[in-house]
Amino acid sequence: MTTGILLAGGRSSRMGRDKALLAWRGKPLIEHMHDVLVAAGARQVVVSGNRPVWGGVPDDVPDLGPVGGIASAAAALPDGDVLIVPVDMPRLRPGTLKALAEYAPCASFSGHPLPMCLRLDERSRAALHQLIATPGHECSVAALMNLLDGVRVTLDGVDTRELVNCNTPAEWLEVQP
Repeated sequence: MTTGILLAGGRSSRMGRDKALLAWRGKPLIEHMHDVLVAAGARQVVVSGNRPVWGGVPDDVPDLGPVGGIASAAAALPDGDVLIVPVDMPRLRPGTLKALAEYAPCASFSGHPLPMCLRLDERSRAALHQLIATPGHECSVAALMNLLDGVRVTLDGVDTRELVNCNTPAEWLEVQP
C-alpha cells in the first residue's frame, strides 16, 4: 500500500467532543492512527475532513459519512491502492492492516466495514460517484463493497478488539489500556 486515508471528518456527536483529539498514549488519536497507517506501509496519508492542521481534505458533499470522506479524499489522489481507517479505532495494529492489504483490490474484515483496502481506479471512482449521489442507507461502505464485489476477509487470527470503534464516552472508556 502506498497511500492511507484517515477518516476524521465526522461530527463526533455521540462522543460529545472531537474524537480525533482524544488522547491515546500521549498523543491525539488522529496522530496515533496516522502512525498506524505509516507503520502498515502507507508512504502518504491523506486525512479526510476539515482538518487544516493535518492537511485535511474537507468533504465535497457534507454529511455523507465515511463514503463522502472516502470520495473526497480519493478525488485528491491518483489511482492506486489505499488503506482506509477510521480515526476512532485506536487498538488497530499495523500488522492487521498489512494482512488486509493482501486482499486488494477491495476488502474489509467480515462483519466490519472498516478498515478497508481499496484500489482507486475508474471502476471504484464510478462506484463512489454513484453512492454519493444516493443519500441515505444506500450511501455506505457496505454498499461500496457490494458494488465492487469486495472480499469479506475472515477474522482468523485477528483480535476483534482491534476493530472496535469508539463512538461514545462509554466505548472510549472500554478501550483504555
